[in-house]
Amino acid sequence: MFSAFTLALALAALLFEALIGYPAPVYAVLRHPVSWIGALIARLEQMLNRPEFSRDRRKVLGALSLMIVLAVTGEVARLLSDWAPQNWFGFIVLAVLASSLVAQRSLYEHVAAVAEALEREGLAGGREKVAMIVGRDVSALDVAGVSRAAVESLAENFSDGIVAPAFWTAALGLPGGALYKAANTADSMIGHRNERYKDFGWAAARFDDLVNLPASRLAALWIILAAAFTPRAEWRAAWVAVGRDAGKHRSPNAGWPEAALAGALGFKLAGPRVYGGEMVDDVYMGDGRAELDAADIRRALTLYRRACAAQMLVLAGLLVIALG
Repeated sequence: MFSAFTLALALAALLFEALIGYPAPVYAVLRHPVSWIGALIARLEQMLNRPEFSRDRRKVLGALSLMIVLAVTGEVARLLSDWAPQNWFGFIVLAVLASSLVAQRSLYEHVAAVAEALEREGLAGGREKVAMIVGRDVSALDVAGVSRAAVESLAENFSDGIVAPAFWTAALGLPGGALYKAANTADSMIGHRNERYKDFGWAAARFDDLVNLPASRLAALWIILAAAFTPRAEWRAAWVAVGRDAGKHRSPNAGWPEAALAGALGFKLAGPRVYGGEMVDDVYMGDGRAELDAADIRRALTLYRRACAAQMLVLAGLLVIALG
């Protein structure tokens, strides 16, 4: 766990993804690992999540489905790790594979697209773009609501889309990162609280909460460190916001990066929102401005990029220590 090899693999994966993303030619041939994992989850859900089954039976079958997905994903990743040559070429192959598990570039691009749409097309364009990255009802959002939704998505996805896969890759190599991605994909597909999934997806949702615990705390730390080197950001306010607000969020993990980002930039995030036609009464993260706009999204993106850099620098430092 946290060997020089796994630390180097996580760092190389982050660097590759930051530089080139997921190459379109590779996607055209192999698609994305998440698409394969998602196809397996969808098939199991179709076969086993039957409305005529009792709630307890659906819970058991949902847990069994999760174990199957994890077992298949872990075994494929292990075989790939064993297959790769024990040299620099093999390391690069594994690093490229691991880079598909993080999403620094795509997250930046999707959130930046919301800011650009607000600037060029106004509220309608902003709603259209933000609907691509959030699960809430966007039809009634004003400019501030669209902007907050984009910033909240940036904070939460920084944790579970970047920090978490990097952490588990650094801890357990390619199998660790792949297993995390499988768990997170299962949660995003079936870990919902609606009638269809609340029982079948119960295990996926709880397991995802568990494996995201270390990453959410680290994500807040990277944001606080980045705030210390970002103009118009306050690392002390970020620290205070995390200590005061993070534990009050309805999610055991999302509050940490959201509170850190809100405190650092003087925002007020989260609070009551509409999901699936139902109002979710959540507490606010931060005590700053709630009236955000496209310029505030861009400020958040600047802090996000520096938080990504902070994570890489810490990994590099740990690698130097491990090699020494």
